Amino acid sequence: MFPLYDENPTRITPYLTYGLIGMNILVFLHEISLSGQALEPFLEMYAVIPQELTTNFAGEWTTLFTSQFLHGGWWHLISNMVYLWVFGNNIEDRLGHFKYIIFYLACGALAAMCQWFVGVNSQIPSLGASGAIAGILGAYIIRFAHVRVVTLIFLGFFVTTIRVPALVIIGLFFVQNIISGLASLQQAANMSVESGGVAYWAHIGGFVFGIILGPVFGLFRQSE
Repeated sequence: MFPLYDENPTRITPYLTYGLIGMNILVFLHEISLSGQALEPFLEMYAVIPQELTTNFAGEWTTLFTSQFLHGGWWHLISNMVYLWVFGNNIEDRLGHFKYIIFYLACGALAAMCQWFVGVNSQIPSLGASGAIAGILGAYIIRFAHVRVVTLIFLGFFVTTIRVPALVIIGLFFVQNIISGLASLQQAANMSVESGGVAYWAHIGGFVFGIILGPVFGLFRQSE
């Protein structure tokens, strides 16, 4: 199953959602252009490394944001960007551009903090947009739970589309990102992405903070 678009119209063009997708793609293309020797220090500089955040928060806090634009492999990137494409536009529409980008980055940073909290001495880099996108999904599920998503489904050689409740598609997001932890740039850099932005606690944290912060930022300010 591969989500294509939801059936809820938006009132504004989601420029920031498009921009975030573009930035993530550009950063990933830069990642894969690096040699293994160059990739390792790049990830060390911009990914969240819990142990370093613990010992030097003042010098490392910016990685809570830069790590959101790094990915561990093609499937990690593609699955995240598809979900951002399908669900981000309606949240941007409801929050407005300015509040949306703050909401997105805040959910991503707080998700990374949740992962850091359960492993403060871990040396495993934490990266990916999954935490921020989980925040979008948390907001989406409380605002548009009834909406159906047009989804591409493969039945052997036969390909068709079906309409699936958003709740089902959002559940699949978590499964896909757990699997994507196996994908990897980390082999080239001899580093693990296993518990990065695709970790259980980053997912849970981002999703919960999306539910909490969505209404605070004005998610229900307009009626459908």
